[in-house]
Amino acid sequence: MTATTPLTSRTYPSLRAAWIPLAALCLAFFVEMVDNTLLSIALPTIGRDLGSGTTALQWVTGAYSLTFGGLLLTSGSMADRLGRRRVLLIGLAVFGLLSLCVVAVTTTGELIALRAGLGIAAAAMAPITNSLVFRLFDDKALRMRAMTLMIVVGMSGFVLGPLLGGTALAHVRWEWLLVVNAPIALIAAIGVRLGVPADRPEDLTKDAFDLPGAVLSVTAIGLACYSLTSGVEHGWLSTTTLASVLGAVAAGIAFVWHERRSASPMLDLSLFSNGTVRGAAIAQIGTSIAMASVMFGLILHFQYAYGWSPVRAGLANLPIIVTMIVATPLSEWLAKRFGHRIACLVGAACLAGSLVGLSWGVDHGYAAIAVCMVVMTVGLRTVMTICAIALVDAMPSNRTSIGTALNDTAQEVGSSVGTAVVGTMIAALVTTQLPAGTWSNELVASFFHGERITYAVLAVIVGLVATAGALTLTDSHATEEPA
Repeated sequence: MTATTPLTSRTYPSLRAAWIPLAALCLAFFVEMVDNTLLSIALPTIGRDLGSGTTALQWVTGAYSLTFGGLLLTSGSMADRLGRRRVLLIGLAVFGLLSLCVVAVTTTGELIALRAGLGIAAAAMAPITNSLVFRLFDDKALRMRAMTLMIVVGMSGFVLGPLLGGTALAHVRWEWLLVVNAPIALIAAIGVRLGVPADRPEDLTKDAFDLPGAVLSVTAIGLACYSLTSGVEHGWLSTTTLASVLGAVAAGIAFVWHERRSASPMLDLSLFSNGTVRGAAIAQIGTSIAMASVMFGLILHFQYAYGWSPVRAGLANLPIIVTMIVATPLSEWLAKRFGHRIACLVGAACLAGSLVGLSWGVDHGYAAIAVCMVVMTVGLRTVMTICAIALVDAMPSNRTSIGTALNDTAQEVGSSVGTAVVGTMIAALVTTQLPAGTWSNELVASFFHGERITYAVLAVIVGLVATAGALTLTDSHATEEPA
């Protein structure tokens, strides 16, 4: 089937034949990922323009992450009922229109509300873009290559956000960082409309939408993510943080109780009896803890300890993107030769080993850090792709969107944990306020000492979590699994 064939066939024979829908899905994934970090570099400029305080600026980025992470499961559940392509097109339309509204923003509160709305729209896009990739191909090898492409594009957006934002700010106002989302969303929507076949009724679930489950899941995930942010900002024993933790636990317990008794649960908890589903989700948490902690920690390292500009600091992360591309043959060979379990165990060893290396390398120059970034990315590339494919393949055919939503939720939780660990330990070991300008030799030495301890602790956490998840996977090979 070619890209111009009427959409009566279900799958494409090659990546080239699927270039229109694949490019559209990659664009949609890129724009939702880049928006996670794009504005971080513009926060000082936004603060000056809108008269914002530090806490308000934190919520400019936090509002997006909070609504995005909290609504992933809900949007995946809706897509499995209403149609995946339909929900994605709605999400793209809302995302594009809301991005244009930034030109009317005059206060920080309005910008925070806008960012929260963008997070909601992105949540309607994230699990579906990955789910639809599986629908484009029957062949397992093509699915893995397509998922690799999606992950590379998504990670590129996440990593390049500060670099793209810093470069753009040298020429345009900060509002344009969001306005540009509109044409990207439009192009992606056209590609999805032309290249992705509409959902067939038999591919969707007819179960009633689980509204109580949706409310409880949003509450539990939202409060959990907020409590991690609050712990760094207000202290782990503050009233706000403790109330958030207790609320998240209560909502989580209520969610499990409700889902076990519901005739049409939003998330069938019996799926977690499947070792592949359980292990893939756990391993994804481990990968995201590693990725987010290193990204957050190295931004501080490059810009504060080294005194590099935002553009130079962004360029310093390029080994991650390059390795994500060139490591593809290695990751595919590991999966085909040894199966999912062994391949993911190798990836987990790379993740833990890279963090051990960073614990040593942070005060040995950029070359040592770059080598550790390469090793970490090999682990990320291997575990993230294999687990994403294994998790969705293990789900019923009418639950693929909730499967990818579960995958994305695990990653979002891991990202929150990784950022919280770095922020908390740097605050405890170095200083609660990182001064701008040139640092004294004493502060740089203290910062390096704090990083050494932080990355050593993270190596243990990531190694245990990723290994525990990998051990429950099967020995199946990517190209030999049943559809």
